[in-house]
Amino acid sequence: MTTVAAPGISTTASALRRLYFVRFAFAIVWAGVTFAVAKDLNPLVVTLFVIYPLFDVAAAIVDARASRATGSPALLYANIAVSLLAAIALAVAGTSGIPAMLRVWGAWAIVAGLIQLIVGATRRRMGGQWPMIISGGISVLAGGSFLAAASADNPALANAIGYAIPGAVFFLISAIRLGRAAKAN
Repeated sequence: MTTVAAPGISTTASALRRLYFVRFAFAIVWAGVTFAVAKDLNPLVVTLFVIYPLFDVAAAIVDARASRATGSPALLYANIAVSLLAAIALAVAGTSGIPAMLRVWGAWAIVAGLIQLIVGATRRRMGGQWPMIISGGISVLAGGSFLAAASADNPALANAIGYAIPGAVFFLISAIRLGRAAKAN
């Protein structure tokens, strides 16, 4: 799809491109570190799980600031609130065990995924948003699987950790695709 970018769109696309590259790197590093230490539920693992939605908060703040020229950041503010609540809930759930962690992670993945899907759909004219739309849809489905996994006989955090990797790939693809819109004037 060819996009024609107005000056506000090219500025926003450039900022989002940088943000998406950072989100890609963060998610890959987070997944690697978390896989390495998540043999059992311990304070370090809980902390790493709390950090992930807190990073999402920071990214949504950057995104909201960059996106003011091209649309309302209301959904990004909703994402900030949801991710802050998820971070707090994960810290509390960490004291209850893996099933509680998976329930919170799953609920957060569903709501954040819906927001990502809607935000991506509203930004389609900018270009580079189909990966975000697809990623949001996958996040909703993954969230449901985490909720189901919480009721399994021997629930594990591995799939929840692995959830970050496809998301990272979608951020990378979107960042690359935003290059054309970022260069347009």
